[in-house]
Order: sequence, then C-alpha cells, then structure tokens
Amino acid sequence: MPERLQKLRSWIQQLEQIPDGFELTPASGDASFRRYFRLALPDGATCIAMDAPPHREDCGPFLHLARAFAEQGLHVPAILAADLEQGFLLLSDLGDTLYLDRLNDATVERLYGDALGALMTIQACGPTEGLPAYDRALLGAEMGLFTDWLLGRKLGLALDAQERALLERSFEALIANALEQPQVCVHRDYHSRNLMVTPGADAAPNPGILDFQDAVVGPLTYDLVSLLRDCYIRWPRQRVEDWAAGFFHLALHSGVARPEHQARFMRWFDLMGVQRHLKAAGIFARLDQRDGKPGYLQDIPRTLGYIVEVGADYPETADLARLVSERVLPATRGFNPAEGSPS
Repeated sequence: MPERLQKLRSWIQQLEQIPDGFELTPASGDASFRRYFRLALPDGATCIAMDAPPHREDCGPFLHLARAFAEQGLHVPAILAADLEQGFLLLSDLGDTLYLDRLNDATVERLYGDALGALMTIQACGPTEGLPAYDRALLGAEMGLFTDWLLGRKLGLALDAQERALLERSFEALIANALEQPQVCVHRDYHSRNLMVTPGADAAPNPGILDFQDAVVGPLTYDLVSLLRDCYIRWPRQRVEDWAAGFFHLALHSGVARPEHQARFMRWFDLMGVQRHLKAAGIFARLDQRDGKPGYLQDIPRTLGYIVEVGADYPETADLARLVSERVLPATRGFNPAEGSPS
C-alpha cells in the first residue's frame, strides 16, 4: 500500500466518529495533486477523505471557504475532521453525479438555473477579505501556460517575432478587460465537473459545489464564462448569450452590476472567455506533459474553438483567433476531441 494511503487510513482509524470496518475506495481524480477517497461505513453511510500532500497543497483556503460558503447557504462539503499538518480532510459526501453527466437539452435550464443562482450568491455574498487578487501578474501567468505548455512543450510550435508580439498585444488587451470589470468573489473553476447533482436535493439544494480552494477576488464574468462556455460541453452560441444576458439582470438586481455596465457586459464576457480558454488549453497540455494525465487532451480542440469563434469578433483578439485557427488547431487533430454537444 502506498505510504500516503497508509497514513490516510491510519488517520481515519483514529477518528472517534468513524467506526471500525469502513471501506476506502478511490472516489475521483483531480487536476492537481489532491486525491479523494470514499469511505463506506458499516451502517451504509458514506463520507469523503481528501488527501492533499502538504508540500504540494494547502488545505487552509479550502477550510476557510467551505465555512464561509456554507454560512451563505451554498451546498458545499461539510468539514467533519481535519489534519492540516498531514494534509487530510474528512468531508461530507455530495455524491458522484457530476453536472456533466446529467446536462442535456431536457435538464440544462433547470440545472443551469440552480448553478447561476448559486453563483450569484457567491458574487453578492461570498468572502473577499483575505483572498488573493486576480491581478495583472496572475492573469498574465495563466495565459503564459498556453504559450509555454501547449505551443512550446506539447506542440513544438516555434513563433516568430511577429507572432510573439501578436500574443503580447492580445494578452495585454485581455488583462485590461478583466481588470476593468467589477471585482467579486471568484470560485475560479466553476464548471460541470465541479458542480454536483446531489441526492436528496429537496433538503440540500443543487448544485453541490466542489474545488473552490483557489478562489480569488476577480472579474464579474470569470465564473460565468467558465460555466456557460464550459471546456467539457458546448452549447449553441445564442443560447449561451441569452443565459449570460439573464445573469446580468440578476447581477443588476443584486447590486453586483450597475446599469452603466450593460453596454460592456457581453464584451467583458466574451473576452474573459478568451483569457480563460487560453489558460485552460495550457493547463490541459501541462497535465499531459508534466503529470502524465493525457485524458484532458481531447478537450483542447473544443477549448480552442471558443477562441476562434468569439475572438474573431473583436479587434483586440482577431489576430489571435486567426493564429489559433491557422496554426494551433490543425496541430491538435490527433487529440480526438469528444465534442460533448447535447443530442
């Protein structure tokens, strides 16, 4: 048995609330160094153990945000036990049904309605004090993942001076777009693989919300575009824009947005998506190259497709969209994308 797993099992055995005879099985992977295990207890109950190696991950932000979000009525895992020194948490179990598993034409309005309502709570009521700022340096570093890990290490595309300058101009425009927006609590990974369709939803509302430990104070549209232009499932553009417009009116009613923001909102949303999808494509390549997780490669063509579709509409990103269309997307043809579009 691996050493970390043995330590986790020993820690669980010492917890008073966990009886003897539990079974421990893998619950899910993660696009980080965290691992999750499901505990099946003799009485049929279940809970989740998180293993977050302390030299790689800090559980402190997860604990802080879980408590803050729960106070606002959001459905997040309850903290049952914690050992920050070892990097172990025991959490309530939100089930194993991802939004991604249930999203289709028949369910999307209800599921996204729930998710957008929860997102509005995060933005209007979520914590901001003590959270890192989604500042120029962080926004730029994220887009650098696209250049370094996808273009360079994965695809081996050499850029000439003109192309490098093009990327620099595009990145600067995307950073400016993010920083001019109202700044709110940003989950930072709010999409269909981190939202759960939870059992007993009448008592505990959907969605169950996971993976919020990297929250920051940042742009109004970041989590919105993460959800609506999801890297794992694609919806018709007009439908996405209608959902986004509806969310703006919710933000206006909640005081997060102001009337004068309406004229700029869709531009904010579109360009924020370009920034996020550059970042995501770079992360997917890094997961393959650094972490030995090639399964995310199939999502890169869909992710880049958003940049081509949306970026072409704006002078700031039209050249970037052309570069992605002509040089980058053709180099990803072997990634075998599963489009994930609803039937």
